[in-house]
Amino acid sequence: MSSVVVLDNGGGLIKAGYGGERDPSTIIPNCLYRPLSSKKFLHPTPTTEEDLTSAAVRRPIDRGYLINPDLQRDIWNHLFSNLLHINPSNSSLLLTEPLFSLPSIERATDELVFEDFGFNSLFISDPPKLVHLYEASRRPYGLVSKAQCSLVVDCGFSFTHAAPVFQNFTLNYGVKRIDLGGKALTNFLKELVSYRSVSVMDESFIMDDVKEKLCFVSLDVARDLKIARWVFVCVSGCCLAYNVMIMEYCCVFHNVKR
Repeated sequence: MSSVVVLDNGGGLIKAGYGGERDPSTIIPNCLYRPLSSKKFLHPTPTTEEDLTSAAVRRPIDRGYLINPDLQRDIWNHLFSNLLHINPSNSSLLLTEPLFSLPSIERATDELVFEDFGFNSLFISDPPKLVHLYEASRRPYGLVSKAQCSLVVDCGFSFTHAAPVFQNFTLNYGVKRIDLGGKALTNFLKELVSYRSVSVMDESFIMDDVKEKLCFVSLDVARDLKIARWVFVCVSGCCLAYNVMIMEYCCVFHNVKR
């Protein structure tokens, strides 16, 4: 029986699962890493127990585009064999690809899918189109479904796209791109923390986790800056405020501590 594998192959994370499921089955970083305790690069898993302090990282995607197909093949092989446990020859693949991808990159992707893994069929889509389709199907009587158009802002690892979508087709001539994404925000956060306290310029995994768990878009900058200068500690039901800086952060998922 043929199954459909959905693969959101981002520059920072891979989100993979099966067609028809609401949430992805597995989410892993799209990279290989080498912790200080190891002499070789390892595959990331959802339950990584290695100490990733100052780990070296190799990524197959740079600025949103595939630059190392061999490394991507290695990561996909680990994903399909050890995490999803699928047989590509009996499966079809739905793959996301960034807008305005180069023909050479598209050919390299086709070679990976058909020649190296042997999938039955392949459908490639840009993320804004899928976001519009998902929202329209989730709310069939909503505004997006009735208007048949939307503006999708896709904030990725390396850049951000603002893409108009009309009747499930992305209007390429109206797409705007800025080279600012999650990676730049993580690097900026590393600079802020390193300037004020301890150097974390080599702690990409830790600062990524800090950003995802603690950072947010402020609706009242003055109020949030005032709150950020205080730390509230509850003791026996009473909340006490101290104007101090917490120097330690625990990253439970990656088993690292700073």
